[in-house]
Amino acid sequence: MAKGDISTYHEDGQWKNKVEGSSRAANVHDTKAEAQSKGRDMARDRHVEHTIRNMDGKIGEKNSYGNDPRNIKG
Repeated sequence: MAKGDISTYHEDGQWKNKVEGSSRAANVHDTKAEAQSKGRDMARDRHVEHTIRNMDGKIGEKNSYGNDPRNIKG
């Protein structure tokens, strides 16, 4: 992931959002839905990618909110 992208993940019984490049979580939530919503807002504000991981750590979903380098017509 690029520096500044947002990652939503499960750790120590809590759901967390982390800005890539930082050493710790930006915020902590009790449910995945709460963390995912806050992570989405953070990614939209920063115009970066948001990666949502499942409890097992595998990527479940990825969304990009700007700064897409591909130029596809259609």
